[in-house]
Amino acid sequence: MAAILRLNVDMKSIGEVAARFGLPAHVLRHWEAEGLLTPDRAGGRRSYTDVDLHRVAAILIAKEAGFGLADIRTMLAAGSADRDELVARHRERLLAKIARAQSALDLIAGGPCPHDDIMTCPHFQGLLDNRLQ
Repeated sequence: MAAILRLNVDMKSIGEVAARFGLPAHVLRHWEAEGLLTPDRAGGRRSYTDVDLHRVAAILIAKEAGFGLADIRTMLAAGSADRDELVARHRERLLAKIARAQSALDLIAGGPCPHDDIMTCPHFQGLLDNRLQ
């Protein structure tokens, strides 16, 4: 008779995983629907392993870096060359976004203006003159 090998894996419920990462459970279900997570099923309930927890952590890191779910899915499945290309493109988008934000800060760098009518503010007049050229 063949012996059955059972691994003693600490499985976590969706509620436990959600609580651990401070996420609503529906986020984990959405990530599963998007193909980012593939938890085991036991009796119709999702069960998460340590591998799944690492994947959730990786997804959160990528989201914090500004990646969308489609890019995260690609990044987690891609080889190093494709992943490096994806990261390089994202880096360029972030640099452009930073440049736009810096330009916006430069536009308001004059700080508080004592003029009641913004059109009489010398700093704003300079911005208008530059725009009209």
